[in-house]
Amino acid sequence: MQNLTNEILELVRLAATDMPPDVEKALRASVDKEESGSAARSALESILTNIEMAREKSTPICQDTGTPIFYVNYPEGWSTRRLHEQIKSAVAEATHKNYLRPNAVHAITGKNTGDNIGDAHFPTVHFEEVEGNRLTMDLMLKGGGCENVGAQYKLPNSNLNAGRDLSGVRKVVLDAVHQAQGRGCAPGILGIAIGGDRGSSYLASKETLLRQMDDINHDPKLAKLEEQLVIESNQLGIGPMGFGGQTSILGVKIKALHRLPASYFISISYMCHAYRRRRMIVNNSQVSYE
Repeated sequence: MQNLTNEILELVRLAATDMPPDVEKALRASVDKEESGSAARSALESILTNIEMAREKSTPICQDTGTPIFYVNYPEGWSTRRLHEQIKSAVAEATHKNYLRPNAVHAITGKNTGDNIGDAHFPTVHFEEVEGNRLTMDLMLKGGGCENVGAQYKLPNSNLNAGRDLSGVRKVVLDAVHQAQGRGCAPGILGIAIGGDRGSSYLASKETLLRQMDDINHDPKLAKLEEQLVIESNQLGIGPMGFGGQTSILGVKIKALHRLPASYFISISYMCHAYRRRRMIVNNSQVSYE
């Protein structure tokens, strides 16, 4: 297998400094929804200016460059151990080049490793073997502020009068958005998993954030709920960075999982407006980026 360290380094640089086109398009479309001269519109305009400057200067979009989360779909015969080593080397070099801020802090000692290499879960890497000869590597940079306002509910929830159905899901999601206010660096994007256990549900809620902003859920019921949650979240008046306004949430992505009869979890991963994700594709030794 080929050494992809330099190519992964470029993947990290792109994710940290160059906002994906679909996210930037959604942010630009939201500007005209806010009143001229309002704090909400000013916040969005500042966000867009920052995106342009980060791309031009190849500097991080946000000072919190987040937890690097890699999703690697690899062909049979590739070594996950070697791929993991290449990912860690690329992350350390990206930190050295200031594409990433040193973020790996030991929970007990408080010591920062200085290179974003911590235990086996930092950076986080998920591997899955797939058919064919193509390798895809998705990278998401998940900031701490938006991670802090993520939430997990179990249904039924008597406080919210939420039962074990999509109506109950709607109620807890809107509660999570209300509780987050501007602390998640709104406007945000919600990744939601319905079902699973506590661990798989949270994992799946992050995986849904790999979807494109303008795609449509293949399940008509979930597609309708996604659209409804965007509309109703934006009626809460939280607005960009919590300044009030029409744009609190840019998008909602939902995934349904199998669950045990005794459990009904709803996991909500909140992504801030600095929605940093990129994909690298290796096909017959040719590398491209999306």
